[in-house]
Amino acid sequence: MSKIIVAISTPLGKGAISIVRMSGEGCLKIAEKLFSSKSLSYENITPRFLYLGNFHFEDKTKELCLMVYFKAPYSFTGEDLVEFQVHGGTALTQKVLRTLIDNGARMAQPGEFSRRAFENGKISLDEAENIIDEINADSEGELKATLNLADGKIKSKIKTLQNSLTESIAQIEATLDYPEEDFEKSAKDEIFDNLKDVKKQIESFIIDSMNARYIRSGINIAIVGSPNVGKSSLLNALIGEERAIVTDIEGTTRDVLNESVSYKGIKLNFIDTAGIRSSEDKVEKIGIEKSKQTLQNADVVLWVLDGSRKMNDYDKEISKILETQNNVITIINKNDKPRMLENFENEIVISALEENNIESVKEKIYGLVINEDIDYNKTIIINERQIDILKECKSIIDEIYQAKEESMDIIAMKIKQLWNSLGKITGESENEQIIDLIFSKFCLGK
Repeated sequence: MSKIIVAISTPLGKGAISIVRMSGEGCLKIAEKLFSSKSLSYENITPRFLYLGNFHFEDKTKELCLMVYFKAPYSFTGEDLVEFQVHGGTALTQKVLRTLIDNGARMAQPGEFSRRAFENGKISLDEAENIIDEINADSEGELKATLNLADGKIKSKIKTLQNSLTESIAQIEATLDYPEEDFEKSAKDEIFDNLKDVKKQIESFIIDSMNARYIRSGINIAIVGSPNVGKSSLLNALIGEERAIVTDIEGTTRDVLNESVSYKGIKLNFIDTAGIRSSEDKVEKIGIEKSKQTLQNADVVLWVLDGSRKMNDYDKEISKILETQNNVITIINKNDKPRMLENFENEIVISALEENNIESVKEKIYGLVINEDIDYNKTIIINERQIDILKECKSIIDEIYQAKEESMDIIAMKIKQLWNSLGKITGESENEQIIDLIFSKFCLGK
């Protein structure tokens, strides 16, 4: 199997340019067979310099394009790497790819370029995951968090913690090597003072990442209420588009409708549910059951009431359903009409039709879930695998404290376990299966 890999690194389709990337020892030899330029001498090629020339196909046709060469180890993969920038177009880009394969390269696996970068020490595992998170970021907040980690911040902090643990292990080894010396108690005190600092830093990571789920996935908000209170009008006002059908006919919304909008960098995922009421309509009944299920999974529930009338039996039925939930925001709609409804504690009065007080609803949702404004300058870890490892590390530290009166070799064993667990974040001690899984999430050409 060829060690030279190749793939298209830009999305397929019509566009200004497409990039075809090739990496591995000998890739420049393949380029030499296929690309020519008046300004290019392959014996004296200048790395990182764009050459304008012709890519020659085997059917004697050619494509005017740019080529750049990155000499090992100063490339993304750490190997010799060549990129061709050709005119955008599916057929043309595929033809360049096939020609490179016919001349000795092989098709790269998803994430294989990044995998080689990891194996050649160009990036750590956390940096590779950060690339995935950066590519997949859907909200401004998620992008801010990933960009803040782009310079290897996590790796640096983890290495500092590991170095601290290494010092503790060295202290323990000294007490074991010289048992006649009576300094075990003082060494143990120093080791646990050191461990206290490590624990504090890990707990800080976990606390700062408490909002990680919301940064990544957003806040899920269910809009509930009896028919015709203005749930669909509220959804349209919240997202700034007319996505939900609004009529005077009861039971218009028969299924769950999902729409998202960004607020303070966090996605607000609104779920417009079917009006909850007793119904004999088979389709509407299914929608009502889905509405009840949605309530159980929502981070926030917007209970919409019509302020221009008193509560009816449907409103009272919903009120009973919501009694046990502490994530409910009461929305009194239709403040453009005379009020007939009684007052509620902490209510928000709006007019969905006139888009009156809509921003207050968003602010209330944000404040209910996010305890304080997120400081994106902090090291906010949003990767679930890394957060799980940090929680695992905290548990190991608790075990070490429980073993404080045990022998020094048992404490050393547990500190080494902690060191290895931290190494799972950067890839120093993660198993091959997990590493394979992480890089399989990359797209082709990355």
